[in-house]
Amino acid sequence: MAKYQLLLPKMGESVAEATVINWLKNPGDKVEADDTVVEIATDKVDSEVPSPVSGTLVEHLFKKNEIAQVGDVIAIIEIDGEADEPVYKEETIEVTESAPEQPTASQQAVADEEMPVINSELPTEPELTENIPGLEQLPKFDTQPNQVVQSGGLKFYSPLVRNIATQEGITQQELDSIPGTGADGRVTKDDLMAFLETRSTVAAKEEVREVTKTATATVKLPPPPLTPNPAYRSSAGDEIIEMDRMRQLISNHMTSSIQTSAHVTSFVEADVTNLVYWREKNKAKFEAREGEKITFTPIFIEAVARAIVDMPMINVSVNGTQIIKKKDINIGMATALPNGNLIVPVIRRADGLNLTGLVKTVNDLAGRARNNKLRPDDAADGTFTVTNIGMFGNIMGTPIINQPQVAILAIGTIKKKPAVLETPTGDVIAIRHMMYLSLSYDHRVVDGSLGGSFVKRVADYLENWDMNREV
Repeated sequence: MAKYQLLLPKMGESVAEATVINWLKNPGDKVEADDTVVEIATDKVDSEVPSPVSGTLVEHLFKKNEIAQVGDVIAIIEIDGEADEPVYKEETIEVTESAPEQPTASQQAVADEEMPVINSELPTEPELTENIPGLEQLPKFDTQPNQVVQSGGLKFYSPLVRNIATQEGITQQELDSIPGTGADGRVTKDDLMAFLETRSTVAAKEEVREVTKTATATVKLPPPPLTPNPAYRSSAGDEIIEMDRMRQLISNHMTSSIQTSAHVTSFVEADVTNLVYWREKNKAKFEAREGEKITFTPIFIEAVARAIVDMPMINVSVNGTQIIKKKDINIGMATALPNGNLIVPVIRRADGLNLTGLVKTVNDLAGRARNNKLRPDDAADGTFTVTNIGMFGNIMGTPIINQPQVAILAIGTIKKKPAVLETPTGDVIAIRHMMYLSLSYDHRVVDGSLGGSFVKRVADYLENWDMNREV
């Protein structure tokens, strides 16, 4: 019998690794071609890996919850052939996404009108890891204090871990001393965050000691009071729900964003009456011609893309003391999934698409998100995020920035309200379609002048909508 090596397939340019979450075939099981062998998860989506051959699975090379790199052999399958003849499969294997739970009829009716888009940020940049042959044979170079080397000497550190270490001023000696809980003893983000928490406690104690030394001999500072986290106490009838993997990623990403960026939010009210009337007049004609429903989301994204072209310093990222000005305008739309989780598919180079192109792209991404058919690259490389909280009747919000971006726009619901209009014959009160826009931005690099001007520019594009525009 020949042995076939099943590789972890390439899943997109932005994905270098995946976590094994469930083996569907165990050693000794028969495997038919196209049978799903294992379920894997990236920072973007969960997927299934099928077998391209028929045979018998004889070995798992990665355990559940272990991380494999793209191209790693993850299982061995025995197939018909000459003995001791290893068979390699080097081409990319197409990954089939796992089937989602089917939404109810009422949920489907809402989804068909427009995919709910709400405040959610999943990790947009994967924790990349490169396996470099012969790395262990390379000499270890001396580094300056508070400088983290790229490869960490004899240890390898992922770009995410190195980036956090650099931002927190962790020396190479400190980084090498951290015990890793990842595959092959690799230092994970959680290991690094635990080390930072311990180091902060030690630093606080050292500061107290220094203050004590500088005080007079007759004055002694009392030790700082201990304030342990209160233990959780359940009550009768409480239901405990374990977070799934995606919810844990969301939780970690949101907490990290709050700790990273200095959040500020600016609000603007916009009169979108002309826009509402224009859509009502054109939506049936557009659907008949293009076979697509025109919702408000692509219209909002067009206004945002135009405003970014006008004010490109909102389309940046922060790397230590560097501001990275992004060339492409890739707008993410925070999207609710049928299972209650959230994801942020990205419209790439949104400024280069006309309204018809934006409608088709938004509908395609929303539809594939609803059916769990997004590819990892569909949720990568975003430079700005839009979240349509108005889908749930919310008038405004203070969304959390989707790292490593520096701004996110929340779009409130459109409501009819009395408003004062200026006319040549004087002011009048009229019923208008009004909405609020909320821009959260990173005050480290975006000041109130830019943040406030940007959200006002978006509002201006929506308010000055051409009623005679052809689409």
